[in-house]
Amino acid sequence: MVPHDLDDLEERPIKGTAIALRADFNVPLTPAAQQEGAGQSTAAMVSDASRIERTVPTIERLVAAGAKVVILSHLGRPGGRQDRALTMEPVARRLDELLAAPVGFVPHTWGPGVRRAVGAAEPGSVILLENTRFLPGETANERALATDWAEWADHFVLDAFGTAHRAHASTDGLPRAVRAKGGMAVAGALVERELVAFADALEEPRRPFVAALGGAKISGKIDVIEALLPRVDALLVGGAMANTFFRAMGMETGTSLVEAEKTGVATEVLEAAASRLVLPVDCVTAPAIAAGAPTRVVDRADIPPGEAVGDVGPVTVRLFGDYLAGAATVVWNGPLGVFEIDEFAHGTVGVARMAADVADRGATVIVGGGDSAAAARAAGVATRISHISTGGGASLDLLAGKELPGVAALSARRSRHVAADLSSEP
Repeated sequence: MVPHDLDDLEERPIKGTAIALRADFNVPLTPAAQQEGAGQSTAAMVSDASRIERTVPTIERLVAAGAKVVILSHLGRPGGRQDRALTMEPVARRLDELLAAPVGFVPHTWGPGVRRAVGAAEPGSVILLENTRFLPGETANERALATDWAEWADHFVLDAFGTAHRAHASTDGLPRAVRAKGGMAVAGALVERELVAFADALEEPRRPFVAALGGAKISGKIDVIEALLPRVDALLVGGAMANTFFRAMGMETGTSLVEAEKTGVATEVLEAAASRLVLPVDCVTAPAIAAGAPTRVVDRADIPPGEAVGDVGPVTVRLFGDYLAGAATVVWNGPLGVFEIDEFAHGTVGVARMAADVADRGATVIVGGGDSAAAARAAGVATRISHISTGGGASLDLLAGKELPGVAALSARRSRHVAADLSSEP
């Protein structure tokens, strides 16, 4: 499915209309604290505004067109209850600093308070509503909540790729309710770019096409493995899920994390993949996966019974690097070790740097969100990657060939291939 985008929306007269913009402003906050010696509390602040910054182009475009931009987002996991520590107010302050247009904060998420605020807003203004997950109806995709929002929304824009794989009221119910009343529901600039990047990589990749998968469990990525195997020229597997493959091959895995119940699945994948599946040939092990633990590098066939695998070894890094060096398209999702701990970060950092080198030479390199994006930033190569996704779960679902509920709820065009130049994106 190819959804309508901002170009399609702007073909209509949208000046003065109210546009519900679902953003992903689930950003880290520095908690409020007492000012030393002053007896006063400082306000909570956004400590990393990158997610906010990536939606600014969509907001600015709608503001320039004279729309009333009403932003909905969640923050944290308040469990359907009010939680002052997770208010969107600090986000509104940070957004106000990033935009030329003033940003108003509405301490309500739904109901007459929101309708009054939207009604009083001027064309070209921006409003941020309170945390959508303060309402239990949000994650339950409650129809009444979506209908309430649709009362004031003339159109809907999805710019929250990180939540597009969730069928929530603000990502699924609201766009459908807006369309039912004759409005448009379209993809914002961020979501459109994400969809184009993955579509180009998966449907028309330049070859050789190499995918690298890491992470803890094969059960969380078996759909991705099965979907990618027929498409790629090589699938590199690291992380703890490689241990399950080792167990399926009859190898000792020590105290490593292994999904014993998935060894049958691993065996089937090994048989189907043949030489396209590339597993680590050496590992970094330790008596415990902890900072400061004594480590050793061993062949995968010599994992000590009393130790656990925490990272791929240096020979594997070079092996994976050989595959990456010859690739024209690379997709990477998941760390290859416990990269949060320095002793087990070498494999992930090494592969991140080699992926960046390949991108420098003209390959298209796409990094999934979540831990993969964090690893690219930790390795200092984020600005050299062709595309770093803003959604870990959503990117996994796309790689597995699944439909994203948030995208499926948008207005669809019958056919059109959208191309984008990814070369300039940090």
